[in-house]
Amino acid sequence: MNLPNALTITRIFLVPLLLVVLLTGNFPDREAWGFVVFLAAAMTDYLDGYLARRRSQVTTLGKLLDPIADKILISAALVALVQLGIAPGWMVIIVIGREFAVTGLRSIASAEGVTIAASALGKYKMVSQVACCSCLIAGSSYPESMLLFLGKLLLWVVVALAIISMIYYFRTFWYQIGESTKKKHDKDQNRKLELLDGQKARMR
Repeated sequence: MNLPNALTITRIFLVPLLLVVLLTGNFPDREAWGFVVFLAAAMTDYLDGYLARRRSQVTTLGKLLDPIADKILISAALVALVQLGIAPGWMVIIVIGREFAVTGLRSIASAEGVTIAASALGKYKMVSQVACCSCLIAGSSYPESMLLFLGKLLLWVVVALAIISMIYYFRTFWYQIGESTKKKHDKDQNRKLELLDGQKARMR
């Protein structure tokens, strides 16, 4: 356990607090407190990566937990916004479904010994998600506010990036799996040829 990993875990533990603030209705200035909690959680995403690189504390645990914490935070915020009637359910399903699909692809690729690196599109998507949720939460109590309008506009950007990045990951997955399968096939063929050559040599 180190500071970057502690920040990542803190992000996960802030998710229940965010849901309590947004959905229980027991907090005065719900949108203000929700905005503060969400933004604090989102900031840990930047800080844990920055500190891990600066302190040379990049760990396997951190690599596993960081994307999981991001997905939990964004998914929880979007589901809460659907519950509040602010975000359309079908758009949120696309965004969350994309996360499940990409995570599944990476798991399958990892089992095959292939690593699918994060793309720039994925990073842009995360930034747009944070900006979108922040605007929607902050403007949730003001139907005519500019923040709410901007948040809904950004939600379209989030959905578009989710679809585009998912297509990218699927293409990368099939290409890399195909290359990996081809290399294994060629390796097996070479091994068979070596065995045949060895048998022929012994027969002579």
